[in-house]
Amino acid sequence: MEINPAVTFKHGRKLMFAKRPKVLIVGAGLGGLTLGAILQKSDIPYEIFERAPQVKPLGSAMAFGAATAPMFKQLGIYDEFVALAKFNDSIHFSNEKRQTVYKMEFPNFPDESFSSKLFGADGFIVARPLLYDLMLRQVPTDRIHMNKKVLSTKQGGNGIILRCSDGTEYEGDILVGADGAYSAVRQNLYAELKKADRLPADDALPLPFSTVCLVGQTRCLTAEEFPDIAKENCQFINTLGGDRPYSWSTFTTRQNTVCWGVVLYLDKSSSKLHDSFRNSEWGPEAASAMCEQVKDFPVVSGGVKKLTFQDLINWTPKELISKVMLEEKVFETWYDCRTVLLGDACHKFNPAGGAGAINAMHDAITLGNYINALPHHPTAEEITEAFKAYREERIPWVQEAFDTSKIFRVMASKTILGKIIRFCAKYMPASMQKKSAIRMNANRPQIAFLPKAEDKGLERPAPQTSLSAMTPADEQEDVTPAQAV
Repeated sequence: MEINPAVTFKHGRKLMFAKRPKVLIVGAGLGGLTLGAILQKSDIPYEIFERAPQVKPLGSAMAFGAATAPMFKQLGIYDEFVALAKFNDSIHFSNEKRQTVYKMEFPNFPDESFSSKLFGADGFIVARPLLYDLMLRQVPTDRIHMNKKVLSTKQGGNGIILRCSDGTEYEGDILVGADGAYSAVRQNLYAELKKADRLPADDALPLPFSTVCLVGQTRCLTAEEFPDIAKENCQFINTLGGDRPYSWSTFTTRQNTVCWGVVLYLDKSSSKLHDSFRNSEWGPEAASAMCEQVKDFPVVSGGVKKLTFQDLINWTPKELISKVMLEEKVFETWYDCRTVLLGDACHKFNPAGGAGAINAMHDAITLGNYINALPHHPTAEEITEAFKAYREERIPWVQEAFDTSKIFRVMASKTILGKIIRFCAKYMPASMQKKSAIRMNANRPQIAFLPKAEDKGLERPAPQTSLSAMTPADEQEDVTPAQAV
């Protein structure tokens, strides 16, 4: 396949075979699957490539609400999502004595009791494996290729080539890197840009991280074992370690399980120690070692019996416990030529703010809108312009989510600044709480080429540029060569 010469047109595109750009998506995580589910609703050809031989149901709980409700409704899966999730309207902050220090309700104002009145949808907690399975079912199995480790990519004016470790090659028009914090697509792209002296210095630096997290999900429990399981709403408990650099959270689910996570906050010296194990420590042995370190941490269960993390660990299948490092960075470079990045590949948040998956999905919505708006037989220049519009629309929201995640991360720490933030949050006036909630739920993007989901929220969603992106059907009948190139 010759990919270097730029495409030129001697005839109007409408007179040519109506070819939509083929999209190669690397990474079958939530971001990649969401983009696949969106493109599945269009006539754009796509394929997804995942390096893992099989999907493992790892992870803890995730929070979703008005920010993703419109997309779920447009894809026809909102009711199924709600059936899997548990209503959540608050976070309980506790100390090591299992005492509630304060309760954060979002929102809880005299004139609007629930998020649905303000933003058109309520907030829910769902186990990550269940949400992943829901999104996986939106993509036909023949569109997903497992055990495909990317070795190299090559792009040019006429297309892109993806080469995998098993010797296979795939051709397309657009390459989307949705393959996580250590994205192979990003590494290949940045290597090309660095060679051409076009890579910003900060993008060449290693990913910084300040926390390590142990997560898991128990088997189904009874109300006798964990009384909070029986409560109608999700019991989201966040506990701050007293004299130790840890915080931990538990979430009750619709399936009567408890999702849990323990976060270790690193200082400069401990960060360097963990950094030396970036590629080797994150396996079953490391998870077992951290389980041993946290087993005596107290757990709030809503009952008289005093549970510890050892109980949660005993109730959790060992293969569902994982240890991960939590990086934090927003990359400056998101695209070049026919290659574009999505989700953790271009912005990695600390999960304290619960913004990672939501922003990956928002990336997929925006990118999907601009890809769908590309003309038939798009040139590399037109594709690059679409990617530029995608980044410009997303970067303000991404930066805001990144900053908010850092605040939540510090808030859960035992630092002086953490104490100040918790004090301010506890005694924040209702007017300020409402203003903050409105800002955090303002971005409620929709898929431009599907029927719009009704949003009955009193607070209207923020403007969305890609919602009015032109589709090929809206193009003028005649396109001159000058316009086409």
